[in-house]
Amino acid sequence: MTRPERSRMGRWRDQALALGWLVLIWNLLWGDFTWGNLAGGLLVGGAVLVFFPLPPVTFGGRLRPRALLVFAVRFVTELVAASAHVARIAVQPGCRPRGAIIAVRLRVRTDLNLALTAEAISLVPGTLILEVDRDTGTLYMHVLDVRGPADLVENRARVLEVERRIVRALGSAAEVRRVEADPAEKENHP
Repeated sequence: MTRPERSRMGRWRDQALALGWLVLIWNLLWGDFTWGNLAGGLLVGGAVLVFFPLPPVTFGGRLRPRALLVFAVRFVTELVAASAHVARIAVQPGCRPRGAIIAVRLRVRTDLNLALTAEAISLVPGTLILEVDRDTGTLYMHVLDVRGPADLVENRARVLEVERRIVRALGSAAEVRRVEADPAEKENHP
């Protein structure tokens, strides 16, 4: 098989996988797996893929189950701790938390890493991704309950640690070396 044929087959495979996920989500949203919902999911999913094509996201990494488990456990731990912190702020009488907008430049600038890191950060209460600059690999995010510059440094370090765990779980060997070398630390400090 020639290189263009392999590339074309890869795109068709990616489109088929995306269609399968869209059909599954369609059926889950309806809450009932019927032939009508399956046909409707195929029609809607096909229309989405035809009229709203997404750029291809390449995966050049390797799945590391142990690192993925470490990421999942740490993510759930941070999720619970941040939820308790935000709940305490919400019910504490007279508490007026200060927020801040910070920029964090990621070390691995692939679309997949940007998307996964941004999603993992946004899912944790108290943080919200406002914008992603694909060209520079920078996440602009709002953080809650900032008391001083030390909190800003801590939030930047937390984002870089989330990126490190994601890259360890899903990145290529070169990407893992890049996050382990940690060259972006100096760029991210105020």
